Amino acid sequence: MGNITNREPYQQAYYPPAPTGFTRFMRTCFIWQLYRFFVINIKMLKLIAKSHH
Repeated sequence: MGNITNREPYQQAYYPPAPTGFTRFMRTCFIWQLYRFFVINIKMLKLIAKSHH
């Protein structure tokens, strides 16, 4: 295995970074999630339409 130097638990580098306030807002904003839902669905419909010619 590789040489991993930071293996001790409970150090600051051990934890993943916490999301910023803006990131948390974007994850919980219903209007943004609805927009992303439709954008992703339109992309999938285009992909499916291209594969069925």
